[in-house]
Amino acid sequence: MKKQFAVIGLGRFGSSVCKELYKLGHEVLAIDSREEKVNDITPHSTHSVIANGTDEKALQSLGIRNFDYVIVAIGDDIQSSILCTLLLKELGVEKVWVKAQNYYHQRVLEKIGADRIVHPEQDMGIRIAQHIISEKIVDYIELSPDYSIVELIATDKVSSKSLVELNIRALYGCTILGIKRGDDINIAPTPTDQIQQGDILIVIGHKNDLKRFEDEGM
Repeated sequence: MKKQFAVIGLGRFGSSVCKELYKLGHEVLAIDSREEKVNDITPHSTHSVIANGTDEKALQSLGIRNFDYVIVAIGDDIQSSILCTLLLKELGVEKVWVKAQNYYHQRVLEKIGADRIVHPEQDMGIRIAQHIISEKIVDYIELSPDYSIVELIATDKVSSKSLVELNIRALYGCTILGIKRGDDINIAPTPTDQIQQGDILIVIGHKNDLKRFEDEGM
């Protein structure tokens, strides 16, 4: 189902978000005060506009409140990021996602009503660290300070065994959300589905339980 997104701030992060959303078939309005950035993103967006994200009248004229999501990707100018977020919430935008520069920036964004706050550099750092410390981890997504989703490569220890035989939930407190095998993905595995060596298991759970499953179960 197509959704409407507006991205304010077309640095590396904002441009990447624009391009990916547009590639996935959604409607994307790209906004930046710098003409060269707007020109660069034009082929990768539905509409692109030169405008200041802190200009309330400009935001109103763009019909910003009608978008499903607005992503505030303003770079190093924390004051502009905060003011833009505040204006968007006052204008009635339902879902505002904001890139935060640091913990103090995040605290202010939380207080003025940002719906989701992202730390691209920090999140990527966590992913890279997880890859480095374990050869079994393919990808890692932090859901909260305590819970994560990981993609683990199945070893010969679990090969040719079904989910009910492995009893992962009871033994480790983790849940298998899906199984990737080559280009195929099983997003609703049944208890009788067997795992083969080299499969990628998509697992959700508490970080301690995931680590225990990785160390002991795999």
